[in-house]
Amino acid sequence: MRSLLFSVFTLLILSGSVNSQAYQIGQAAEDFSLKNVDGKMVSLSDYKNANGYIVVFTCNHCPFAQMYEKRIIELHKKYSKKGYPVIAINPNDPEVVPEDNFESMQKLSKKKKYPFAYLFDEGQKVYPKFGATRTPHVFILDKNKVVKYIGAIDDNAKDEAAVQIRYVEDAISALESGKDPNPNTTKAVGCSIKKKA
Repeated sequence: MRSLLFSVFTLLILSGSVNSQAYQIGQAAEDFSLKNVDGKMVSLSDYKNANGYIVVFTCNHCPFAQMYEKRIIELHKKYSKKGYPVIAINPNDPEVVPEDNFESMQKLSKKKKYPFAYLFDEGQKVYPKFGATRTPHVFILDKNKVVKYIGAIDDNAKDEAAVQIRYVEDAISALESGKDPNPNTTKAVGCSIKKKA
């Protein structure tokens, strides 16, 4: 049985289904410096009074990202005041999806009046470190940049009124109480991240 499990795991790695380099729960994330839609470079360390970070890999074109736009804005409005800002990152290669180019990001941010940083992962160097695979895909870090939650925003992408479990809000409530989120991992639902073949 052990040899069978090892073979399956090896196969998953070789097929690219498992990113062994991606952050896991309990690991500290490296800081990054990415260009915001205002043209300025933004890092996690720029948020001097942060108690944590809601890092959301999202984009312009994906219908799931669009369905969550309002909810991501509301998350920032509610939790940035408590020291948990949303930091949105577009991980897609605009040569694959032109709607996700930097100029389109600027237009969308202006149109939707994003109150949070909307960063461009130019060169696609940051999202693999996090292990993001979908848009949207959320990573909640504590104030020491330790990964505490990975997954979905809530349990119903298509109908906010029918949401029963608000994973991100529950995770932050746990952190505010000095506890670890439970669950600390859920399945992100959304579009695959677009990269060159």
